[in-house]
Amino acid sequence: TYEQFPLSPHNIRDSLPYLVEQMNVELVLHDGSPIAIELPITVDLKVMETDPGYKGNTAQGGTKPATLETGLTVQVPLFVALDDTVKVDTRTGRYLARA
Repeated sequence: TYEQFPLSPHNIRDSLPYLVEQMNVELVLHDGSPIAIELPITVDLKVMETDPGYKGNTAQGGTKPATLETGLTVQVPLFVALDDTVKVDTRTGRYLARA
């Protein structure tokens, strides 16, 4: 439905780093009142800030920090570049793949 339910930031604090506009989430109700949201298992987020990749960087190499469009910082492989979209596990907050 398109009903709107107010939620306090306290109820969704752990979900905020994964929320983007137009994302579908499940609303958790208790006695008819919203208490939380359930995120999808993975989300695709755009890399907004990271060190540049260098020739020769491979998936087998190290990692570097990347700040995503929601402000979340995750460790990504060296080949991930600015403006790439990456898949992140919402349960662990870890990089899974380039989307």
